[in-house]
Amino acid sequence: MSFWKKFNDMDRRWVYLMVAVTVIIPFLIPMKFPVSVSPEARNFFNAVDSLPDSSVVMLVFDYYPSTIAECEPMAIAGAYHLFKKHCKIITLSNIPYGGPSMAESVTRRIAAELGKEYGKDFVNLGYKYGYVSVLKGMGVSIESIFPTDNRGTPLSELPLMNTVKNYEQVKFVFEIADNATADYWVSIVNAGYGVPMGVGCTAVMAPKFYAFYGAGQIVGLLGGMKGAAEYEILLEKPGTAFRGMDIQSLVHFLIIGLVIMGNIGYFVTKRGKRKTL
Repeated sequence: MSFWKKFNDMDRRWVYLMVAVTVIIPFLIPMKFPVSVSPEARNFFNAVDSLPDSSVVMLVFDYYPSTIAECEPMAIAGAYHLFKKHCKIITLSNIPYGGPSMAESVTRRIAAELGKEYGKDFVNLGYKYGYVSVLKGMGVSIESIFPTDNRGTPLSELPLMNTVKNYEQVKFVFEIADNATADYWVSIVNAGYGVPMGVGCTAVMAPKFYAFYGAGQIVGLLGGMKGAAEYEILLEKPGTAFRGMDIQSLVHFLIIGLVIMGNIGYFVTKRGKRKTL
């Protein structure tokens, strides 16, 4: 039996094995494939980097645990960047499942690394139902919507929140989302209150937000794992997204190679059959 005949008849389990090996390799040997930085990601980075030190920023965790692979690297990079700029971070979520706990996990981990103090340098407001009313209400009084933080501490006992009353004190919003809540941050908080904002979203959502970027309603855009990797590159701190792009690239090369070989095998064996007729 010829090589191409054997290849065409290959058990699919060998393909699964090749994919598994391809995924594992970058964890053992970093490939460091080049990742081009888009203008949208660069403008996002520049907008954050140009914030005055000690600016108050809202870092919004509007993604579900199912999209952690795409969205959490953005949150980690954003928290690191903001804390390095000595910004004061207010986190919250408009989704009930996972958002507040992921905000807690990410900010406390980065805060411990950079020596930031809860209540003074960052606060987690948690979740409140009814995002339209929540976003509008915070424009008048954050404390009226979130009388306590995620752990039940009254905002009056948190030094940071004694100086932040509504959007007037907020200099930037970084919305990370895998759903339509991002639309409302743009239409209510940016359009209604003029707060500059950037968006990080899943890759499938990114095309929609290019319209907002083109209209100047968001200063920058991070789309999917690639957007997160671009942010890590600009921060000069490669992380999980940059490594994820290595895995994604290798798997793509494998699939392309298998498709090419499959087509070659098909035509070679087809020609062989014609010769035997």
